[in-house]
Amino acid sequence: MDELIPVLLLTVCFPIWIVFHYITKWKTSKGLTAEDERMLGEIWESSNKMEDRIKNLERILDIEAPTWRSRHE
Repeated sequence: MDELIPVLLLTVCFPIWIVFHYITKWKTSKGLTAEDERMLGEIWESSNKMEDRIKNLERILDIEAPTWRSRHE
């Protein structure tokens, strides 16, 4: 009987406790934090600015060196 308690703890109680522990952790960290949302917004703005700059540079290159696309594609 003395050996039954540790065996039950190791085979039943601890695995169940571990599963529930990580389920709880997963549920609490499911969404984005305010910091994550702010950072994603900044990245979105930066990528839009970079896209505009690339379009402007391509427009300038089309005017000044019309054959640049055929040389670099």
